[in-house]
Amino acid sequence: MSKILIRGAQVLGGESQDVLIDGETIAAVGTGLSAEGAQVVEAAGQILLPGLVDLHTHLREPGREDSETVLTGTRAAAVGGFTAVHAMANTFPVADTAGVVEQVYRLGRESGYCDVQPVGAVTVGLEGKQLAELGAMHDSAAGVKVFSDDGKCVDDAVIMRRALEYVKAFDGVVAQHAQEPRLTEGAQMNEGVVSAELGLGGWPAVAEESIIARDVLLAAHVGSRLHICHLSTAGSVELVRWAKSKGWDVTAEVTPHHLLLTDELVRTYDPVYKVNPPLRTQADVLALREALADGTIDCVATDHAPHPHEDKDCEWGAAAMGMVGLETALSVVQETMVETGLLDWAGVADRMSFRPAVIGRLAGHGRPVAAGEPANLTLVDPAYRGAVDPAGFASRSRNTPYRGRELPGRVTHTFLRGRATVLDGKLA
Repeated sequence: MSKILIRGAQVLGGESQDVLIDGETIAAVGTGLSAEGAQVVEAAGQILLPGLVDLHTHLREPGREDSETVLTGTRAAAVGGFTAVHAMANTFPVADTAGVVEQVYRLGRESGYCDVQPVGAVTVGLEGKQLAELGAMHDSAAGVKVFSDDGKCVDDAVIMRRALEYVKAFDGVVAQHAQEPRLTEGAQMNEGVVSAELGLGGWPAVAEESIIARDVLLAAHVGSRLHICHLSTAGSVELVRWAKSKGWDVTAEVTPHHLLLTDELVRTYDPVYKVNPPLRTQADVLALREALADGTIDCVATDHAPHPHEDKDCEWGAAAMGMVGLETALSVVQETMVETGLLDWAGVADRMSFRPAVIGRLAGHGRPVAAGEPANLTLVDPAYRGAVDPAGFASRSRNTPYRGRELPGRVTHTFLRGRATVLDGKLA
């Protein structure tokens, strides 16, 4: 049945309305719409959002299919309410050529659960020495617009400048993993009171902030677009705020876990809390929330980083860095931003759909819930509250920091171009 009537949903948290989907597009939005010939989804009390867009997802394929595949990762994305994700380049082989990004793009199309937009590497092999085939990746079938060595920092200022100059020609953006490598050698967690008490190598805030300061100046000098990945410190917020006050084309993201969790959790020595950048202090968390609320930070990005259990079920020093996040992101944002009064649901749509789609120049996503627009939509039950059980994850990996934690909200339906990928909270 090509027609679907979503009845009585609160569009962006506003008044209850009906939304009629016909084929791949929204046919009508209003009250009392006819259900003739349509499958009806009763949505009273639920929030209807545009499909979520993630600027920062690690799908691991090719090369680390023991952690995640494009298929399992996009299933996890759909369960979390996402209709599009940007797949980071740190695969094996690295996505630094047109051939690799086209492979990832094709796998995403075949999966059918959400759109996959590959992110191209900035440098060959993520080694920071030579620019990758930026133009060829952009001109490929994947149409790459975002480039990042995420997992590693482009620490050479000349290479970073050249990348910013290159992508300017086709309105691309360089997404920087801000981490000065010399300042984080041997680092295991945030540098501060907790690291001193535990005797773990400290990861200073200035390692992030110094790269951001350099790169916003480079972006201004070149007149190009810069995006800062996973902001984690109050100082980073101030640098981005300053750059934006100058009118420079700088955007930034924050992860759900940096909006909720602090370095105090590292006292458990549970490697599930080991992540890059590290969990910071409560003061940093509050600064990040305020910055997301006032628009200094443009969007939420999951930095979904799946790992097999053997890479996490070990001593802290040997454990891999990263957390899965696609299936819990919206719940964490509801808890930290909506239930605290910092954002309303329209603000959530802006930070998790509209803005990331604009930054990634992703057509067909992040669009208004209006007649004639693509039917990429997410229905959320905000009244739901339940404990996180990773055994039920669609992701291949289980390294979530929220195991057993009660979080609000549940995605009940996700629609990709009018086709339900999630129905009643389960994969369709």
